[in-house]
Amino acid sequence: MTLLESGCTRNYEQQDPVGLYFPSVKAKALTGEGIRLPDHFRGKLTLLLIGYIQDSQFDVDRWILGLKQLETPVSIAEIPTIQGLFPRMISSKIDKGMRDGIPKEDWGIVFTVYKDANKIAQFLGTTKPLNVRSVLIDEEGKILWFHDKGYSADKAIELNKYIRSLPSDKY
Repeated sequence: MTLLESGCTRNYEQQDPVGLYFPSVKAKALTGEGIRLPDHFRGKLTLLLIGYIQDSQFDVDRWILGLKQLETPVSIAEIPTIQGLFPRMISSKIDKGMRDGIPKEDWGIVFTVYKDANKIAQFLGTTKPLNVRSVLIDEEGKILWFHDKGYSADKAIELNKYIRSLPSDKY
């Protein structure tokens, strides 16, 4: 367990947020742009892939690859959600490390949450932090679909079918 995964975080029970609105939080893109979630995605169906620890990147990558292979008509955003004062203090170093490991053309879909990370953690739950929280929000930020048990090809197919069942003006 790394320093970023240890005593700087609080644990919250898993939640089922379907039907609720995603909380308003501040985030920063790897491009340097400051944004507010979910407002940044207003007007379009978006899948938020929320990870709490560095090792969840593998899960994120599988979700992205699976949905791209299925040609799922959805915008995708990676949301590293890093709780604690210490990570906020070294956020520039953490962001630099992410930029070093992520191709520049993908920086615009990575939005890191530091200060408001606890809001997301409490809203979605943090047990099993390795598993990415896959959160499909509608054009207003309402959660339509949620999965927090790790990547599953069957769940990617389920999500793809669900999205395609929505009116085409939604995506």
